[in-house]
Amino acid sequence: MRLRNIPGSREVIANSEFVIPEQEMAQMKGRWSEAFGSDRPLRLEIGMGKGQFICQMAALDPRFNYLGIEKYSSVLIRALEKRRLLTDLDNLLFLRMDAEGICDVFAPGEVDKIYLNFSDPWPKDRHAHRRLPGGVFLDRYRRILKEGGTVEFKTDNQDLFSFALEAAAEKGWEILACTRDLHHDAEMNEGNIMTEYEERFSSVGNPICKVILRPGRTPEEVIS
Repeated sequence: MRLRNIPGSREVIANSEFVIPEQEMAQMKGRWSEAFGSDRPLRLEIGMGKGQFICQMAALDPRFNYLGIEKYSSVLIRALEKRRLLTDLDNLLFLRMDAEGICDVFAPGEVDKIYLNFSDPWPKDRHAHRRLPGGVFLDRYRRILKEGGTVEFKTDNQDLFSFALEAAAEKGWEILACTRDLHHDAEMNEGNIMTEYEERFSSVGNPICKVILRPGRTPEEVIS
């Protein structure tokens, strides 16, 4: 889907107090507690879209620092509109960047949890390496997650969900919880915060899939 360009969005983002400047991101590696002024555990939403999920998470749970990552200015600016209304929050910031660079921005063990919500399915086989719940990215997440850290992935795309489960198995990740019908799974749906896409897709009857993953031993480690 082609994103509509919003004139001036890059300038607004560049001047926002809630967005870490691109030229400063790498400098924050291993020092994200300084950006927030607290050492609360750090949680990321990669591909946050218009920010409904992460804004609600940050408002509901001040025990954690939250970083929303989005590469499209025309989408990130919508998240900024929501962020400006949350005047009492000190635990939510944004990054405009491509997720491929996360290991350049976060130190090993620096991240407590990663959320992937309704990620682009990149349906063509030649684009499989771009899928956020795929093996290429799981290797990156493993590097920046703390011991015991987790990835939570939600989607309505059944094929992408199956792909994610296969990738997790191939990379030696543990499945802590899994459902292909989240809204009818009382245990996993407890406290669920819906994204804009989740509201839209579930309203037309699409079941929502969710899996919670934790890095386990890699196949190479098991063999050795």
